[in-house]
Amino acid sequence: MSYQVLARKYRPHSFEQLVGQEHVVQALANALTQGRLHHAYLFTGTRGVGKTTVSRILAKSLNCVGADGHGGVTAHPCGQCNACRDIDAGRFVDYVELDAASNRGVEEISQLLDQAVYKPVVGRYKVYMIDEVHMLSTHAFNAMLKTLEEPPEYLKFVLATTDPQKVPVTVLSRCLQFNLRPMAQDHVRSHLAHVLEAEGVAADAGSLRLIARAARGSMRDALSLTDQAIAFGAGRLEEAGVRQMLGAVDRSHVVGIVEALIAADGPAVVACAERLRSLGLSAGGTLEDLCNLFQNLAVAQAAPKALDDQDPDTADVRRLAGELPADEVQLMYSMALHGRQELALAPDEYAGLLMVLLRMLSFRPQGVTPVRASRPDHVAAAAAPAPKPAAPVAAPYALAPPGPAPEAREVRPLNALSARLKPMAVRAEPQAAAAQPQPRPEPEPEPEPEPQAAGEEPPPWLDAPMVDESGEVAQVSASRAAEPDAEPEVYASSAGTPVALKPTPEGERWFELVKAVEITALTRTLAMQAQCLSFVEGPELACRLRVESDSLRQPVIKDKLQAVLSAALNKPVILEVEPGVPEDSPALRDQAAAQARQREAERIVVDDPVAKELMAQFKTARIVPGSIRPIH
Repeated sequence: MSYQVLARKYRPHSFEQLVGQEHVVQALANALTQGRLHHAYLFTGTRGVGKTTVSRILAKSLNCVGADGHGGVTAHPCGQCNACRDIDAGRFVDYVELDAASNRGVEEISQLLDQAVYKPVVGRYKVYMIDEVHMLSTHAFNAMLKTLEEPPEYLKFVLATTDPQKVPVTVLSRCLQFNLRPMAQDHVRSHLAHVLEAEGVAADAGSLRLIARAARGSMRDALSLTDQAIAFGAGRLEEAGVRQMLGAVDRSHVVGIVEALIAADGPAVVACAERLRSLGLSAGGTLEDLCNLFQNLAVAQAAPKALDDQDPDTADVRRLAGELPADEVQLMYSMALHGRQELALAPDEYAGLLMVLLRMLSFRPQGVTPVRASRPDHVAAAAAPAPKPAAPVAAPYALAPPGPAPEAREVRPLNALSARLKPMAVRAEPQAAAAQPQPRPEPEPEPEPEPQAAGEEPPPWLDAPMVDESGEVAQVSASRAAEPDAEPEVYASSAGTPVALKPTPEGERWFELVKAVEITALTRTLAMQAQCLSFVEGPELACRLRVESDSLRQPVIKDKLQAVLSAALNKPVILEVEPGVPEDSPALRDQAAAQARQREAERIVVDDPVAKELMAQFKTARIVPGSIRPIH
């Protein structure tokens, strides 16, 4: 007798034998028991999860007559009557299985539907099972809609597909849809153990775990891999042999990679990648196992009790979970996941694997040079400020003592200035402490303003470095730093070099015309960059323009500008364009006006009495270049 593969030999023959689809079994069993039978069912799910099996069990339930020949519709087919045996053997005349992948045309569907008008020959119901129904053509779907919606009472449709998104909604709305879930690895392992026990084949837990993981939720794939493993191991399943058959990466290699990443050991990471290359192990499989390991690490950190204590890898998972922070686990998982997609783009898969591992290493804090803080090293070393004496101190923003000298004018700081200078003062304190470890002698009191009261300290911002908008320390000239009474530096204007504009009457009239008309795209660029050399008005407007760019002197752009101006002025416009450098164009006038506004804004700020007073008050104060902008 010929050998029958395990996937066919151990196909379930009743709902009780079906593994991992309890939600479908419960719904169908209740419907059969209560007699609430729908005329069309749609089973969806990945390959090898039981779509065809459920269809055959449902057909047996509808046509079973019991062992005594007097039974009816039941959720527990006997498996002994002629209907049950014939359906299992594939010879029941009233149960038709159609493969839509090879019979996808309207002719095949029409031929099938033509037989629907005839009652069952030997059974109670006719059952049409259409597998991979999403492969049917649009015309075939349209041909079966009417029969699918209102079939004869003795006809039941069972549709199966792995891609329900391709099934028209008009078909979905006529069916009861059941989604068969992928098999959990625990269900696959337990079922394989039962099958191997019935077959008398010895197998260890590691080999079953590898097959269940490689099946990816498909029980048929798991049984097929088991057949292959039995042949590979000469009637015995061992983890080493199954791993070699599958080309899977030994978990010790993956654990070694993670340990090297935790230690931030670059040579060890490269050695692990080279070892995988020398053994011929799959780079994609390595990244897949890394994803599984990082997933287990995340589970161990979030819910330690959720791990399977029977799994021999659990000890390594718990050990590594305590050495790798949770955020880095998530980051490395994401890198491994995306790295699998990048392998196809790499020069070779091992180079891609190595780059993914080095990318993980570069994000380890011990694997890269720490980012230097914005403060110098000696400032960072003295980050903790020394304790201050308990003596009362002056208010931090008092610029002058409460009792000023008669000649000195009282200066009150602005609230906004205080708010800006406060963080600078905080940053300056540790820097001053580190730069001057030795206590400074008390400075001699100056005649004006009056010396501070006992226990008072000078304002901390006097020694604080100024920073510009980018956060860099502003450079102050040595002469000014050495002379506290030196005049403040003049603000360098950011307006740029003055525009070489030579105004003309024709240019003024052209500027007013261009600003008054709505012009867009290259036509506007031509109008703005052109200098008007002559402006003659009459029944028609004639202008001679000078344009430097060759691309703007194209006739098509000139014609578009003529059309726009003609439409706006309600009279013909004639433009002549000649090459040359313009000296008075609307663009030059706009640029000159912008420079004038910038210089005026800078003049207002520089000449402001408060700004002058602050510049004189603080020896390092200055106006940050480029910080003045006019309000348009």
